Amino acid sequence: MRILIVHNLKSGIGSSDIFDFMHAIIREDDEIVIRGLDPESAGREELRDAESFDLVVLSGGDGTVTSLLYELRDRNVLTCVFPSGTANLVFENLANAPEPASIAAACREGYYVSADYGEISWVDTDGNSDSRGFGLMAGSGYDAILMREAIPGKQVIGEAAYFTAALANAHPKVEHFTITVDGETFERDGIACIVANTAKMQADIQIVPDCSMSDGKIDVIVLETSDAVQLLVPIFTGLFDKEAKGGRPFIEHFAGREVEVRTDSPIPMQVDGDTIPGTVLGYKAHVIPHCNKLVVDHASPYFDEKNRVVFD
Repeated sequence: MRILIVHNLKSGIGSSDIFDFMHAIIREDDEIVIRGLDPESAGREELRDAESFDLVVLSGGDGTVTSLLYELRDRNVLTCVFPSGTANLVFENLANAPEPASIAAACREGYYVSADYGEISWVDTDGNSDSRGFGLMAGSGYDAILMREAIPGKQVIGEAAYFTAALANAHPKVEHFTITVDGETFERDGIACIVANTAKMQADIQIVPDCSMSDGKIDVIVLETSDAVQLLVPIFTGLFDKEAKGGRPFIEHFAGREVEVRTDSPIPMQVDGDTIPGTVLGYKAHVIPHCNKLVVDHASPYFDEKNRVVFD
């Protein structure tokens, strides 16, 4: 078995666990290649020959994993998401057992889910166009403001920086969004419009119900309140209703394959937590269906015994 590990050397507190994983997975006659991630390459160089390996392991936090998964899209490579970062929402959404030995065992068994990925494009107010992939969420409005203002405090207080930023912006501006989902148009007022490949956050809380990484759709989430305290209500409600069976106050939800969002005034935008320079008047997004083969174990909600790679 040939295994490629791409590891972010600047990962969080779980970074050394990747070496426990290597010890657990290796067998006689196996070959393991480990490459440190060059942030400037976005994984292109490190994954140049990914198809020649039986398994590719992506070791890092969400920023690392989502960018590398975009590079691996539609390449038919069995891929293990290994949680080495301070935030590991992609791994948490797969809901695999987190111990290095358990992840190694799941890789050896070879079960996988054919997961979706999102792609978003935009033109900023200066006329510059760009596009990126997203594995978690992207959007415009209040969420981008929070991401931008939380960055200075994130290294010190971690994810609490987002709550601090929310309370510092207690009454964000309400925007008018024109949202087109698979050809059907909706007019909504809110503080943010987000597209999501998955809508599960920390503590296993679903922001909206029935949001799947493998349904061939992206989800559209509109935050309709103008009060940051009200915005936190669905989060705390989620502690008791993790699957959003009772709905989420101040949140509206659509789903489809292609989405276009327009606003009446320029607003900031973020992609997987990375804020985009400048402002935009909207964006287009679409799903790349079933483009990544991600390792899952028997406890994962994505486990399907029909989806398996059998190693020689």
